[in-house]
Amino acid sequence: MSAGAIFWNVVPYVTLAVLIVGTWWRYRYDKFGWTTRSSQLYESRLLRIGSPLFHFGILVVIIGHIIGLLIPKSWTYSLGISQHAYHVQALVLGTIAGLCTLVGVGLLVYRRRTNGPVYSATTLNDKVMYVVLVAAIVAGLATTLMGAGVVGEHNYRDTVSPWFRSIWILQPKGELLAEAPVSFQIHTLIGLLLFAIWPFTRLVHAFSAPLGYLFRPYIVYRSRDEARDGDLVGARPRRRGW
Repeated sequence: MSAGAIFWNVVPYVTLAVLIVGTWWRYRYDKFGWTTRSSQLYESRLLRIGSPLFHFGILVVIIGHIIGLLIPKSWTYSLGISQHAYHVQALVLGTIAGLCTLVGVGLLVYRRRTNGPVYSATTLNDKVMYVVLVAAIVAGLATTLMGAGVVGEHNYRDTVSPWFRSIWILQPKGELLAEAPVSFQIHTLIGLLLFAIWPFTRLVHAFSAPLGYLFRPYIVYRSRDEARDGDLVGARPRRRGW
């Protein structure tokens, strides 16, 4: 077995160990730091544009990775989706989502560099996170173009995807990723690095996404002035004026 195959067999499990243990450690010993450290108070105009762009884009990117890595090529064939059609939709959606994510994170970085209070609240940890995140997005866009045949051509569903699935069944096939082009290896390595530092950055707040908010019951607010005595529990009695 080549050194490259051994490397791609071992590194994913090291990353998973760091991600799991790091997340446990962060939650156990840094609950008060489990936050995005929002800087909306200092500046909100660029944040209102950059944050939705980034979160929308990254959500579609994640869904695209799940489909591309977990769903075997034979499954899409059985659904009548040809290789060309698959790559076309992957190119269109992947490029749009990648550009939205890149523009969004670019605005967020620009905001942190140009706004004094926001810049002062930016830690070295944040700077490292942004560098790795931007590198992952740029590398992802490059592999999207290559996977669709726009720049070069490589069917990652024959190498990267089977390698990824083999990790989860504890039968790693590192030789598959070792055969992939360098651009795919770089994108994979940056992605693994991103997950390794994830628990130690503000990205950890993704594990506490308020999904229950989508299914919460309605809350009805009533004004005290419009409520009559006894309508509201604990309502203050009206006081006489002059």
